[in-house]
Order: sequence, then structure tokens, then C-alpha cells
Amino acid sequence: MTPDHDHRGADTTVWAYELAESLLSTDLPRRWSHSKGVASKARTLADILGPDAELLEAAAVLHDVGYSPRIVDTGFHPLDGARFLRAESVDERVVRLVAHHSCALLEAEERGLRRELEEEFPLEEPHLVDALIYCDMTTTPDGTPTTTPDRIAEIVGRYGPDSIVGRFIRRAEPEIDAAARRIDSRLIQARATA
Repeated sequence: MTPDHDHRGADTTVWAYELAESLLSTDLPRRWSHSKGVASKARTLADILGPDAELLEAAAVLHDVGYSPRIVDTGFHPLDGARFLRAESVDERVVRLVAHHSCALLEAEERGLRRELEEEFPLEEPHLVDALIYCDMTTTPDGTPTTTPDRIAEIVGRYGPDSIVGRFIRRAEPEIDAAARRIDSRLIQARATA
């Protein structure tokens, strides 16, 4: 599955797109549209992320590869995706972001997998965790922009309020909203000083 070029150098983002496309575009085209939209949103944060901008974009396009039927193991996509990416020798910071994207610890808890997630994958820097939450939770399943309240309502509606995902996302809502506010605030500050 690994493309022929070294994905740990300057072409990390190109490689990440190729890998995500190979895992999602055919089997899960809507998930691929979402992932491209999340990566597009990540590019809009370059001014506030500086040297971490490419890292975030790579994590953004890869964040949902754990849904690929070719790599599903536990059925918990952040953990499955992170384990797969680690085995592919992807940058460890990208792997950690994928493992913990969008408050994954809360869903891991619902699934009885919190210990595994915490032990295998330490948290990444808070500003990058916030940035990936922002990108994921302001992008619809079709890859278009949305608000965090609308995205959460869509997730609850799709999975059902009593499902694992429905329960987790409602528990995560305050942190998702707070992360989005922190990123919005940083973007406003960056524009004001530009």
C-alpha cells in the first residue's frame, strides 16, 4: 500500500493524499470527500501553524483512514488508522494526531479502548489537537464547510442519540466548541496583525 517514494521527507503531504485516496476513494467515496474537505480547511490554518502546517494537512487528509475496510481491526477508526499508519512508518506526530482526532479518548472510553489508545499513542501538542478538531468538526461528510453545532447535530442524526458515537459526540461537544473558539480566536489575531 505504501507509495514508492519516501513519505517522511518534504513530500509528506503528497504521500498522505495518495495513501488516503488509495484507502478511501473507491470503498468510501463520501469519506474521501470529507477527508479532502478537512485537509482543505487545514490549509487555511497555515498562517497560525507556521512550520506545523504541513503536518496538520497530512493528519487531516489521513484522519479517517481507519474506516477503510482494508485496515479495520477494532472497529474504532482512530485507533485502527493510527496503528496502520505507525506500521507504514508515518511521522509519529501525524500518527498521534490521527489517534486522538476530535476527542477520540471519549469515544475510546465508550468502546472500552481508552487504555489502549492512551498507552499506545501520547497526545500531540494542544494547538494541533485543537486545529484538527476545528478542521474535522467544521467540515460536512461531503467535504463542505459547516459549523460545529450543525456538524454535531448531523453526527447524532446519522448514528442515533443512543449509539456509541451519538453518546460520545454529545459528551465531546463542549470541548469541540472550545477548540473551535480557540482556533477562531487565533485566526482573528493573525488577521489583525497581518
